[in-house]
Amino acid sequence: MLGMNKSFLVVSVLLMVSVFTLSGCDKKEVELTNHKTVDIKEWKTSNGVRVLYVYAPELPMLDIKAVFDAGSAHNGNNPGLASLTSSLMSHGAILDGNTLSVDDISERFDSVGARFGASASKDNAEISLRSLTDEKWLAKSIATMQAIINAPTFDEKELERVRKQRLISFESRKQSPGTIASETFYKGLYKDHPYALPGIGTEESVKTLSRNDLMAFYEEYYVAKNALVTIVGDVDRKKAEFLAEQIIGKLPEGKTASAILAVKDLQMASAMHHEFPSSQTHIIMGQPGIYRKDKDYFTLYVANHILGGSGFGSRIMKEIREERGLAYSSYSYFVPMMKRGPFTIGLQTSNHQTDEALKVLKETLNNYIENGPTEKELIHAKKNITGGFPLRIDSNSDISGYLSMIGFYNLPLTYLKDFNSHIEAITLSQIKETLKRRINPDKMLTVTVGSRID
Repeated sequence: MLGMNKSFLVVSVLLMVSVFTLSGCDKKEVELTNHKTVDIKEWKTSNGVRVLYVYAPELPMLDIKAVFDAGSAHNGNNPGLASLTSSLMSHGAILDGNTLSVDDISERFDSVGARFGASASKDNAEISLRSLTDEKWLAKSIATMQAIINAPTFDEKELERVRKQRLISFESRKQSPGTIASETFYKGLYKDHPYALPGIGTEESVKTLSRNDLMAFYEEYYVAKNALVTIVGDVDRKKAEFLAEQIIGKLPEGKTASAILAVKDLQMASAMHHEFPSSQTHIIMGQPGIYRKDKDYFTLYVANHILGGSGFGSRIMKEIREERGLAYSSYSYFVPMMKRGPFTIGLQTSNHQTDEALKVLKETLNNYIENGPTEKELIHAKKNITGGFPLRIDSNSDISGYLSMIGFYNLPLTYLKDFNSHIEAITLSQIKETLKRRINPDKMLTVTVGSRID
């Protein structure tokens, strides 16, 4: 996110005043909630880009995102390319024939109180903007976003500056046992699959990436065929259509990105240990899990909530922390992606308790898969999930995030409306059958990072 100056603070104060004036308290930004239906409209721009839009007049604000099928899964033999391309796009652009530097871009956003962001995940890249909707503020921020998307310069000096920052960050990552554990886990789980490497890439690759590499990646993936726009805020449909056209309507059509390779199952159990001088050992255990449109998504969502996704109410937390005091926190989760993301169980424990913690973790998982949850656990989980769901869509930014997910993964436009009914429909027999079919405790990858106690 770009910097903040006095102009940003002034506009931010104006925004805060608007919030209190409209609603009486700043929490009312989040009033697209329990009692309102999120009405998603869609259309395509002149160059074929899909647009998802929600009218939200509660505040004079706009959240707009451009999402591209340009994640690190498309790095090929250049780890870190997607991430570096995404970052450098806002470090220089051409607007109305004039070249904007990174400082110029920062100043343009700051002067109107806009917040801008750019990021790349394994599946996609996202460029986001939050702005006031008054035209004197909005026009400048939209024009700047348009320049970044349509005419980035990939300035050589900025590339070298960001490259140095990345190389420094690699050194700090080597000192983080949690980062080491996560990267080791992904590498062991996905091996030669594009999901194996971290988005930031490797030291060797980042050292060699050139401006030509970034330009080629941008020209191939930042095209209409790979794009999605989401708009949430206090602009009517006509204005939203105009903004979408302005931001992305001039991008070349291009070609649809190639499909990501399927993820293979683990063939056997394996363990990987990384010796690290610390008093705590990080434990991560798991296997390939589910993809975003997986038919078992909701069943496993509920099942995992009971196992390790609900904090202190979960099976794992009860067995690991409450019953034995082996760790302060423990967890499990699924990461649904374009292809199967990981199913992960993890905790941190003192080095001398590592073996015991692993034993309890495995026993808890085995017992849960064998017997499933109780009726009481299922009822509690459903109430917890459905009762808390409105809070997950209670702000414009939350809605914007869901629109990006719905659009990019091509989920039904009724996803938010139908979420709770999907949860309510899950039965004990479904969970038991699905757990045994989808999770194999005998083929888990276990990663530990810490000091061995012999």
